[in-house]
Amino acid sequence: MSNNNPKQQQINIELGEKEAEGIYSNLAIITHSPAEFIIDFTRVVPGVPKAKVHSRIITTPQHAKMLLKALQDNIDKFESRFGEIKIEGQANPQFGFTNVNNEEKIN
Repeated sequence: MSNNNPKQQQINIELGEKEAEGIYSNLAIITHSPAEFIIDFTRVVPGVPKAKVHSRIITTPQHAKMLLKALQDNIDKFESRFGEIKIEGQANPQFGFTNVNNEEKIN
């Protein structure tokens, strides 16, 4: 009798104290090359003309797509529990998540 299902590997993930605090971001700039996606998380403050990148994530196209699907799944679950997340009519439209490669902006 053969078993076609590989055993599920359990991964223990350690969350350090500094990482557990998290980093607030209200702007992400996304770029890509044929081999990777780069996501820079920054924080824009009204009246301050400069913003610093606080975190950069570099990942493969496959992992970027898996992240997209995981985010969509979590957004769907959130909205089914708490209601639709509304994004129109934001006070400052220059903030948001931006795709640098084709100048599309997601607010």
